Amino acid sequence: MNEYRSHLCSELTLSNLQEKITLSGWIDTIRDHGNLIFLDLRDNYGITQCVVDAKQSIFIEINDLTNESVIKITGEVVRRSKETINKNLNTGEIEIKIFEYELLSKSDILPLPVNSDIEYGEEIRLKYRYLDLRRNKLHKNIILRNKIISSIRTKMIDNGFIEFQTPILTST
Repeated sequence: MNEYRSHLCSELTLSNLQEKITLSGWIDTIRDHGNLIFLDLRDNYGITQCVVDAKQSIFIEINDLTNESVIKITGEVVRRSKETINKNLNTGEIEIKIFEYELLSKSDILPLPVNSDIEYGEEIRLKYRYLDLRRNKLHKNIILRNKIISSIRTKMIDNGFIEFQTPILTST
């Protein structure tokens, strides 16, 4: 695809086993299990679980990363064990064994977590709208709205309608 990704976070499956891949996205969650660190990498299309073990030189660096930091990882697609398969994800049968990573943008502690469905007051949500729109429920609504409008537009064009866009005239 480009220098930041060979695949989207939603499209890797068992058919990609042993492939060397590159993904970029936001760190959705980080879980430290002692000798293993699991991180869920999220892009606009989905989530892929990535793993690094304590034997790797990047282990400590990855442990210091924060949620919503943007990283690029290079690694190998491996099969998850049967007891760790996540049927809720398209990528739930695989994970990425990270060989190297690049921090593209470090995130500070967020005023509201993006990977949570906790309801916040309207004042906080409006103040941090750019974060609120990343939350799963709102993100799905944005995608759905786009699909509906695109479908309506396609049907209207197929029926001979013409969409006129007029410039907005303002005085300066």
